[in-house]
Amino acid sequence: MPGSGDNGRIVKRDVDSFVPGKAAPAAPAAAPAAGAPAPQVAAFAAIGEESFNEVPVSQMRKAIARRLSESKFQAPHFYLTMEINMDNAMAAREAINKISPAKVSFNDMVIKACAMALRQHPDVNSSWRGDVIRYNQHIHVGSAVAVDEGLIVPVIRFADQKSFSQIAAEAKSLADKAKNKKLQPNDYSGNTFTVSNLGMMGIESFTAIINSPDSAILAVGAIKEIVVADKGQFKTTNVMKVTLSCDHRTVDGAVGSRFLVTVKNFLENPVNMLV
Repeated sequence: MPGSGDNGRIVKRDVDSFVPGKAAPAAPAAAPAAGAPAPQVAAFAAIGEESFNEVPVSQMRKAIARRLSESKFQAPHFYLTMEINMDNAMAAREAINKISPAKVSFNDMVIKACAMALRQHPDVNSSWRGDVIRYNQHIHVGSAVAVDEGLIVPVIRFADQKSFSQIAAEAKSLADKAKNKKLQPNDYSGNTFTVSNLGMMGIESFTAIINSPDSAILAVGAIKEIVVADKGQFKTTNVMKVTLSCDHRTVDGAVGSRFLVTVKNFLENPVNMLV
């Protein structure tokens, strides 16, 4: 055991503090000497070879690509995001489904809220037609459905006039027809507004490309439980983020914002959609 004196010399205090049988402290690991060779790593041996598979583009995928490209690059998009408290909507849905002949989803409630908001904000229920802007008097809400070949948008016609259960039954019927490739052209045309919901996939928020010829599309995220402060106390609440994509040729920021506030008010107070 080295001493505490100069150059490890044992001095009186080392003798006085010596404890028989006590292990000496381990010496620190020596740093590798400068210029020492690096540890050898086994060489990587690739298994297999580079490969790929090419699949011909279907007519449906070509049509989707063409329409979305035209929309994205011709319509000047801007985006408005808002957080909506869904506590009342969750309670209302549970009560509705106790008596509804068709199971109502949150997406059905969003469709209804958008349809009623469009009634109050007709500028959003429009389309750019070059020399004119068309303001639609009817409200047909498209609801995006994912199928094997891509994305298709069945349309709920006159959605503002339909009940939750009527929207739910029609949306389910159209989604089933879409997945079974039984949609007719009239089922996925004529939309004046579109809702795209990825909440069931766990996506919290996203932006969507406007579904031409609409002026706007609402991207709906998942409902998430969060902790908030309320009058000095902490509590949990359920929120959902939505993002409105707008065509700036027809919808200005203030117009889109007012529409989104109305959607928020309907979803946070669902009873207002029943009167």
